[in-house]
Amino acid sequence: MKIASLITDNITELLVKIIEFTRTRHKILARNISDISSLGFVPKDLVADEFSDLLNSAIDEHIANRRLVMRDTENVKFGIGGSFKVKPTIDKYAKDLLDENRDEYIELQKNKLLENALNQRVAAELLKQKQGMFSVFT
Repeated sequence: MKIASLITDNITELLVKIIEFTRTRHKILARNISDISSLGFVPKDLVADEFSDLLNSAIDEHIANRRLVMRDTENVKFGIGGSFKVKPTIDKYAKDLLDENRDEYIELQKNKLLENALNQRVAAELLKQKQGMFSVFT
């Protein structure tokens, strides 16, 4: 299912972007575990703080002016029709941890996966509730 087709308003658009971001991040974090023994492997991640800051700015704009303005950054680019792309970056902390202690590295990746899953579930539940609100009025 193409989740972007659910966009009906500014808040829904933000929730959809969070779900898409967390789906992409899940794939990258899972790869950080599955590819651990690959020659030349370097762990990557998405810039969650940067994405969060973008959403906070968009929410501030929405509150002030009832419009959604998403600004591009080095690692997050917004396109036409609600699309956006995020560029994975090298996770330097995870790389150093992998070199020092493989077990702690795996634990870090598992914790990131858990946090990411929670963020995705919350956004999905809010979206589900919001979509339910629209069906009441239509």
